[in-house]
Amino acid sequence: MPIAEELTSEYSSSEPYRWTIGLLLGFGVLVNYFDRVNLSVSHDALVESFHITPAVFGQLSAAYSWTYAACQLPTGVVLDKFGVRKVSLISTAIWGIASIAAAFAPGLVVFFAARLLLGIGEAPTFPASAKAVGAWFPTGERSFATAIFDSTAKLANAIGVPLLGLLLLRVGWRWSFGFTGLLSFGYLAVFALLYRERSRFFPHKIIRDERGADDVGAMLAPPVPLSRLLRQRKVIGAAIGSGAYNYVFYLLLTWLPTYLAQTQHITLRQSFLYTGAPWLVATLCGLLIGGVLVDLLIKRGLDASAVRRTVLIGGMCCGLGIAGAAFAHSVISALIPITIAISGLAAASPVLWSLPSLLVPNSSAGKVGGIMNFSNQLSAIAAPILTGWMVQLTHRYVLAFVIPTVYILMGLVAYGTMLGRIEPVKIDATPAGNAF
Repeated sequence: MPIAEELTSEYSSSEPYRWTIGLLLGFGVLVNYFDRVNLSVSHDALVESFHITPAVFGQLSAAYSWTYAACQLPTGVVLDKFGVRKVSLISTAIWGIASIAAAFAPGLVVFFAARLLLGIGEAPTFPASAKAVGAWFPTGERSFATAIFDSTAKLANAIGVPLLGLLLLRVGWRWSFGFTGLLSFGYLAVFALLYRERSRFFPHKIIRDERGADDVGAMLAPPVPLSRLLRQRKVIGAAIGSGAYNYVFYLLLTWLPTYLAQTQHITLRQSFLYTGAPWLVATLCGLLIGGVLVDLLIKRGLDASAVRRTVLIGGMCCGLGIAGAAFAHSVISALIPITIAISGLAAASPVLWSLPSLLVPNSSAGKVGGIMNFSNQLSAIAAPILTGWMVQLTHRYVLAFVIPTVYILMGLVAYGTMLGRIEPVKIDATPAGNAF
């Protein structure tokens, strides 16, 4: 019996353990984003403690993303070589140490260094999660599985901003950073206990999707070199669109509470509470539209590429709503366009993060995830810095919201002209030993 046929016959895609993996990945991203959102919540406290300007705060917000971006391409190669479990255990320990270091930082230099270390530790999170979903879930369930971990990034803002904000107001910013550090080590223990590589957990089994044995070839295919993936139009198109999405995400992640407090003249406590509303709606849109609806329509026989492209492009079009925040004159008129923008992008995001395992074999999904996340982090660097400069120079947020609107338009063009149909890239792989 051929090996692919033998492997397929031994595996049932109803194996419940994969949903334990899905929830575990979601919990990890939730904790991960608590670490990230902590900085925007602590804006006023850090300004008072370290005497920094808006421009310096923008650079501090981007510090994490410098190392995060620098690690993306190497991270993809390392993930494909050593697997999700080993890389994630080490990276989680590093990001926990970084959060504790920030809590004890005596000055701006040490705090800045802690944010750089946090970027190194959290760099594998999304590529690793995308790779894990590709390994554990058949293609007909990947949108919802991806939505689980992707939506918790938004949920972290919805509950993290008010939770960490109230904690900060009660006990100070150092304790809030200490809390996220301890939470990170708690997740490390849970991950070590629960996560196993599928190839070791089921060494002779392979996923069957709704069409039969389509995943067999993807699991047995040799890895594609990074240099060759970087020349693929579909991969580059996905990376450009992903970067446009992430610019809006990080603009709101790092500046939304401060924007609301400064432009709408509300208290910091009120801004913490208002900030949670758009992110909560975004969480629901990511799960229900980008996850449940996409998988349901595909299982009912609709063209998978058409369904995914509709949600991807439609969500990006909603992202253009971010322009409305530039001219808001009340809390409601600010929150409505922001909610439309981030909710549409959140609905598209699970499709976006399912692309690594849909475009290439799982043996190369880590590298494609790294390419996409490298583009993401260039945006994550630019968004807080450019926003800080624009606010300091103009004392307004108009240009700060015009820039992401233009970027979203670029992302839509990239999806239309480069990504095209969402289907495997036709490319010959070199022998597995050549990762580059």
